[in-house]
Amino acid sequence: MDFDRSIKIAPSILAADFADFGREIEAVETEGADWIHVDVMDGHFVPNISFGPQMVTAIRKHVRTVMDVHLMIAPVDPYIDAFAQAGADILTTHVEAGPHTHRTLQAIRSAGMKSGLALNPGTPVEAAAALLDLCDLVCVMTVNPGFGGQAFIESQLGQIRQLRAMIGDRNIHVEVDGGVDRRTAGLVADAGADVLVAGTSVFRGGTAAKPSGYGENIRALRDAADNAQGD
Repeated sequence: MDFDRSIKIAPSILAADFADFGREIEAVETEGADWIHVDVMDGHFVPNISFGPQMVTAIRKHVRTVMDVHLMIAPVDPYIDAFAQAGADILTTHVEAGPHTHRTLQAIRSAGMKSGLALNPGTPVEAAAALLDLCDLVCVMTVNPGFGGQAFIESQLGQIRQLRAMIGDRNIHVEVDGGVDRRTAGLVADAGADVLVAGTSVFRGGTAAKPSGYGENIRALRDAADNAQGD
């Protein structure tokens, strides 16, 4: 994975057809997705359950781009090797998920993956300051984690700007997850985000058999973000 700050659209398969993940992933990649975002939830750290390493292993063979695995679980450390073996390219942990985030980020990199750090809406950006040199990505949650389809929290735009300024010239992606659509894509890109996770706004209006709607959605998000980034 070569680093660059061009806009990347990362469809969240949480919004895809669970019975047809393989074809759904292939469809959005064919239609222009840059990364595939995989949300792992445990019903403990967040109030929902999705899937674990076995599912990630199963869908890995369908992913040609980057598999961006977002752990909304606690604890994280016992599962790092399992997700590495499952084929995750990026593994993201929440700063709120445990008391030793520094060690967790070290372990993710030691397992051969890029390391990500996610921040919940109620967590100040300063919580990431001492950890940035161990991060390849920082994800600002623009909804409270646990469910797809939530409304974008506008106040998080200030968090994105603050984080982007804090990162400076480090090779760290700024990812945004939650409520990203044709309206908010430009707002988050203008604030400094370069990776946009989008679920409902990508998978609405298409199917794996007829994916042209996915492509239209991805292009609309990219255009909005590119235009804002170029301003």
